[in-house]
Amino acid sequence: MSRPLRLGLFVVGAAGLGMLLVAGLLDLPRFGDYPGPYGDLIARLAVPQRHMVNTVTAVVFDYRGFDTMGEELLLFAAASSTALLLRETREHDTDDLVAGVRSDAVRGLGALAAIIALVVGVDVVAHGFITPGGGFQGGVVLASAFAFLFLTIEYRAFVGLVPMVAAEPVESFGAGGYVAVGLLSFAFGFSFLQNFMGLGVPGRLSAGGSAIFVNWCSALAVCGGFLVIFGETLQENIAERYGRSRR
Repeated sequence: MSRPLRLGLFVVGAAGLGMLLVAGLLDLPRFGDYPGPYGDLIARLAVPQRHMVNTVTAVVFDYRGFDTMGEELLLFAAASSTALLLRETREHDTDDLVAGVRSDAVRGLGALAAIIALVVGVDVVAHGFITPGGGFQGGVVLASAFAFLFLTIEYRAFVGLVPMVAAEPVESFGAGGYVAVGLLSFAFGFSFLQNFMGLGVPGRLSAGGSAIFVNWCSALAVCGGFLVIFGETLQENIAERYGRSRR
């Protein structure tokens, strides 16, 4: 396919997407308008029915947990596609490459930032049913903790702590675990993803029933997916520089 033809197809697609976005924005209600009762209904029912103080997480991982599973699988497909495409085009082995930072101050701050991000990420996931957060947000924070190592220390440190042979199973375990929890509900005679455990006391980390497993599986899937995307993109970038330097 020639370059002008590709450019033409892009312009047509971008124009169509732009028109859809503009149409969607024009049809949005004015700020502050609330056209439906569902938010008020969930706010009243989430605590007595699900023992989840954070109603947003209750919706994501319980009331509409099946839809969230689709989102998890989309991320899994995106990360897997990124890995397949980049590995197919990458010609050079980057395991022996180092892109180091020579400033001790930057390296120290980077290590501290990575530790803080790791602790905050675990906290965000664990408190998903109590305070704003949950598996999606916490998974991104957990992945950023390892990205700090590359940004402020060196490439080898990132690859050493997050090899693709480890990141990919984490992503797969998270996505597969989400589905497995839903199937486990069938074993107890319930509907897919229906709670099969005690709901616990609202406001405590143990509250939420079997949705706790769904929450942590989402965190693993998101964290692993982003680590795969980070790792493949960084390796591709360094491989391109390495290739240019060898020419």
